Amino acid sequence: MTIPAAKTARAIQPGYGFDDAVAVLRAVGEPTRLRLVALLVEAELTVTDMVDILGQSQPRISRHLKLLLEAGLVERVKEGSWAFFRAAGEGPGARTVDALAALVDPTDAILASDRDRLAAVRAKRSSEAQAFFSRHAADWDRLRALHVPEERVERAVREALAGGALRSLLDLGTGTGRMLELFAPEIERGLGIDASPEMLTLARAALDRAGIRHCSVRTGDIYSLALPRDAYDAVIIHQVLHFLDDGARAIREAARVLRPGGRLVVVDFAPHEQEFLREAHAHRRLGFARDVVEGWMAAAGLTPTRFQNLVADEAGSGKLTVSVWVGRDPRILTDAPVPPAAKAIEVV
Repeated sequence: MTIPAAKTARAIQPGYGFDDAVAVLRAVGEPTRLRLVALLVEAELTVTDMVDILGQSQPRISRHLKLLLEAGLVERVKEGSWAFFRAAGEGPGARTVDALAALVDPTDAILASDRDRLAAVRAKRSSEAQAFFSRHAADWDRLRALHVPEERVERAVREALAGGALRSLLDLGTGTGRMLELFAPEIERGLGIDASPEMLTLARAALDRAGIRHCSVRTGDIYSLALPRDAYDAVIIHQVLHFLDDGARAIREAARVLRPGGRLVVVDFAPHEQEFLREAHAHRRLGFARDVVEGWMAAAGLTPTRFQNLVADEAGSGKLTVSVWVGRDPRILTDAPVPPAAKAIEVV
C-alpha cells in the first residue's frame, strides 16, 4: 500500500501529554481493540460489518469502539440511520494508528483472517453498488451521450488545478467518488460529500477497489457543511449545481472552507434547451451562463481566474456544452490578523 504524503507530515505535530499517552496505550492494549484499529486503517466500516468480521456480539463491538473513540484513535461519521467508523485521520491519534499499523506483522494469522473476512464485506459492497449502477446505467448512458467524453472533462479539471498546492481536496456532490479517485495519487487527504446513501455506496466501493485509504466519503448538506473554515486547498463541484435550488449559496459554502489561495472548480452545463432533463433527471436548471457562475464566485469573495467551454465534437441541437469555471481565494497566508503587540510596535 502506498502511504500518502500526509503520513510524513504528522511527525511535526504536537504529541500527547504523559497521562494522555498512557490512556491511549491502555485503550489499544487489548486484542479485540487492536484488531479493530487494524481493520479501520483499511476501510470505513459499520458496527454490523465489524460484528461479521470479528464474530463478536454487537454490544461487545460497540463497547470497544466507544473506548477507541474516547482515545481519539477512531472517528465516527453518522450517515442517516447508519454510522461508519474509520481510523483517525489527523493529529496524535492518526500518528498512533500509523505506528500501530507498522508495529504489527501484517502476516499474523489473526489479522490475515480478519482481512479475508474484510474482503468478503468489500465484495458484498461492490455487488450492491454494481446492482444500483445497473439499474440506472441506461439513464446515465443517455446523459453521457449528450456531451463531450468524460475523459475530456477530467483532463480539463486536472488542468484547472495544475500548478498550485493540492494537499487536501473536497468533492461536493461526489457521486461515484470519481474526482477523489482521479486526484488520489496527488493529495494527502480527500473527502467526498453527497446527500445520497446509494451514491455513497458506489463511491465507497470504487475507493475500495482502487485501494485508496486516504480519501473518504460521507453524507452531508452542500449548503451547510459540517467542516471548519479554511480547511481545503481545493473544492470541486462537478455536475451538481443544476440539481440545486440555490447555486449561489452552495458556492458561498464552498468558498468558506477554502484555505487562503485555495481554488474552487465548478463543472456544469452551459445554457441549453433539453427540457426532458427536468423530468428524466431532476435537473432544476438548464445550464448556466459564464457570468452567472462568475458572479456567484465574486459574491462569495473568490476571484474568477479561468473559464473553458468543452464543446461536443458532433454538431447538433442535442449536444450539450460542458463549462469549467475556476475561482481562487485571493487571501494569502500573511493576511492573518496581526497580534496586538505587533500592531503597537508598528504604530510606534
